[in-house]
Amino acid sequence: MKKLIYLSLFFISFQITSQHVIDHNLLTIPEKSNYEKTSTYAEVMSFINEIQKKSDFIHIEFMGTSKEGKEMPLVILANPKISNPEEAKLSGKPVFYVQGNIHAGEVEGKEVLQQLMRDILLGDKQHLLQNQILLFAPIYNTDSNDKMEKDRRPSQEDSPIEVGIRENSQGLDLNRDGIKMEALETESLIANVLAKWNPEILVDLHTTNGTWHGYGITYAPSYHSAGESGTYNYTWNTMLPEITKAVDANYNVKMGNYGYYYLQESWPPKAIYTYNHHPRYIVNLMGLRNKIGILSEAFAHDRFYKRMNGTYGFVAEILEFTNKNAQKITEINAEAEKNAIENVKNNAGKITKGVRFKMVALDENIENYRTYNYIPFIDEDGKQQYVRGTHIIEVPNVKNYAKFEATVKSKLPSGYYLPKAMEFVVNHLKKHGIKVEELQKNKTVKGEVFLIDSLKKSDREFEGHFMATAEGNYVSKTTTFKKGDFYIDMAQPLTNLIFYMLEPQSDDGLLTWNFFDNYLASKNVNSKKVEFPVLKYFKK
Repeated sequence: MKKLIYLSLFFISFQITSQHVIDHNLLTIPEKSNYEKTSTYAEVMSFINEIQKKSDFIHIEFMGTSKEGKEMPLVILANPKISNPEEAKLSGKPVFYVQGNIHAGEVEGKEVLQQLMRDILLGDKQHLLQNQILLFAPIYNTDSNDKMEKDRRPSQEDSPIEVGIRENSQGLDLNRDGIKMEALETESLIANVLAKWNPEILVDLHTTNGTWHGYGITYAPSYHSAGESGTYNYTWNTMLPEITKAVDANYNVKMGNYGYYYLQESWPPKAIYTYNHHPRYIVNLMGLRNKIGILSEAFAHDRFYKRMNGTYGFVAEILEFTNKNAQKITEINAEAEKNAIENVKNNAGKITKGVRFKMVALDENIENYRTYNYIPFIDEDGKQQYVRGTHIIEVPNVKNYAKFEATVKSKLPSGYYLPKAMEFVVNHLKKHGIKVEELQKNKTVKGEVFLIDSLKKSDREFEGHFMATAEGNYVSKTTTFKKGDFYIDMAQPLTNLIFYMLEPQSDDGLLTWNFFDNYLASKNVNSKKVEFPVLKYFKK
């Protein structure tokens, strides 16, 4: 018995002492500061440079440069080392991309990606490079990260004490820029990550703003709306349930559907509501690109170290899943792309697709929704109010408003024609990776144009725009387009993105974002009916 105890103690001691001992230069700033501080841009770059010295499986490049001149690091982890997309393609391994710090006050992703670099390259997660190539962008919003102040995010209760600001140095929310692409960071992401490296998955790391739910992490898939259902179905029905169980088992973190509830509506809550479906959100944009997107939201009211643990666990288990199912994920995405193209070839002119959507409840309710309790009381004016309690309860049978149904649909075309005067629109489409042909000779085309009856502008500015909404109907039109005008064939991989951007009634298209305002104003759209300057074409 004594011998058995001795051997047991020996093996326990061996396991502890055999853990990888890291250099102090590879401790993150939260670890060094008892989780009171978060990293500056210089400290993140110092960490990246330091770990590069210690591993042969890391390549560093920069996806772009911010307005203030800070280079945006993109860390490529692969075994063997991969230095460019051509090598990645030859390896046969899919690429997966994770980004942190899109909002510089939400710092968990930035710190966790440094920890994961360390553990994947030098620690106990080296197996995660067996079947995949990993791209990490730990500090996406480089400029605003260092604009740190106290009390910036009160829901985080000064943990850490100081954090950066939400908008980038152009004053833009980088997670509302997926369609208009006005931020330097967004243009860099799309050109030098999504188009260049073609990742199969994008994971975007955030922190919630306030709801006192009972989960360490909440999540959402890419709400594809007008896109293909295959990527969403796999994410929602297969990936996220398995990953949720693994995070609970291995990191003791409860995870649930992303959503808010409102005390004014009811207590206990009868429903939660997710974020919107618009592809202005980077995760949703992925769905229209026939790829998988995953949103991670750490629980704001947890202490910093707990938010980091939850975020670390979620990303680590996503990467465990992708490493195990790498080829399946590639096949799911390839099938979505194929289906999108075949749908145009077979059904253009025959079917309609949604362009405006409303949020509705999923068919299945949440069986037991975790939330902190609230205590009702009567205030001095005799009105019922609520004060938050201290413990977590489970509310049965809660509706989950996480589905989107079309309220307006439009016919799917074979292609779109645009005049030379719309070249700036065409150039914007090209930046998204959309293929556009320039006509080499005059061509007479019979199709449909949207006749605008009214164009309404929002009274409130949003992201520097007064959002536009067009009402009207399509009418038949025969037009002769000239040499130098443009044609967009819809039978291409980004067909769903093209449709969402060019349909005039789209709730997040280029008309919405004022790309056509000057043209429409020059045609006196406020006083008469005006043709939208894009013709829909249908092959016979």
